[in-house]
Amino acid sequence: MKKLVSLLFVLFAVASVYAAEPDSLLLAGDSFRNPTFNKDDCTCEGKRLYGKVKVVNSGADFKVQVVDTWEDLDVKIVTEWADSCGEWKFVDTWYDFTIEYVSSYPDFKVKFVDTWAGTK
Repeated sequence: MKKLVSLLFVLFAVASVYAAEPDSLLLAGDSFRNPTFNKDDCTCEGKRLYGKVKVVNSGADFKVQVVDTWEDLDVKIVTEWADSCGEWKFVDTWYDFTIEYVSSYPDFKVKFVDTWAGTK
């Protein structure tokens, strides 16, 4: 009888974990980052996703994955004014935000384009 109660307790515990909302689960290798990506106003965590961008190896404002399909943001690299959604000017100093390229668990996914930058 004790084994049956123990087994039921374990099954209930496992079922409770899988019934939880996906955002509340911490996946292996995932950090505690839960960015707020807002496609309507082109921001993530309250920061606008256009302007001067610096690429760093760690400690970035955003972790970005470059993809060919299913992107969150189309990015157009510009050399002058980066003042519209998805327009990025890469710089080393005086930047608006930093990014780190990752292959998994990004804050958002980007696709580099020649025209029509913006959210999807």
